[in-house]
Amino acid sequence: MTPDEAKAKLRADLRSRRSRMRAMVPDAPHRAADHFRAAGLGPFKVAAIYKAVGAEMDCEPLCHVLSELGCQVALPCVTELDAPLVFRLRRSGDQLEPDLHGILAPPASAPEVRPDQIIVPLLAFHQNGARLGQGSGYYDRTLEKLRGDGQQLMAVGLAYAGQELPHIPIQPHDQLLDGVLTEHGFRATAKAA
Repeated sequence: MTPDEAKAKLRADLRSRRSRMRAMVPDAPHRAADHFRAAGLGPFKVAAIYKAVGAEMDCEPLCHVLSELGCQVALPCVTELDAPLVFRLRRSGDQLEPDLHGILAPPASAPEVRPDQIIVPLLAFHQNGARLGQGSGYYDRTLEKLRGDGQQLMAVGLAYAGQELPHIPIQPHDQLLDGVLTEHGFRATAKAA
């Protein structure tokens, strides 16, 4: 089995594992949102969440908490393949539209913003801040660009606690998370400590 085949199999196994966790802990998104509030993170001016795909943890409960805390909420948009994500404000009344990857995002008429917090989806995470995503690199490119611009930014993975792995190999282009939020609480990563 080639390294690419091994990685594809690992991602398939992790998707299946995440689906099982979603069924076992249906209230996990609400519990995670409560832990975010209790952690006292912020204040953030603009927080970027994501539209959950498949068994990714739903961001909607967290979106409500962020709004209550006074954050503007944005969603990522793929506007160009193999480029950093663009973030657009999520406004009431806007009809979400599929972006280039078919993921629902605000329309092109929504204002583009630069978040100071990004909630990141993932397949797996490690306590050192490493994450395994879908493999397209959009979040790594985006975090690298925003951090390279000198912008204050907090990247938080949103996951089920059971998505933690004892080891995730890190490649030079990988961007580490500052923390991970699960149904068990918020934990700053070793990278952020």
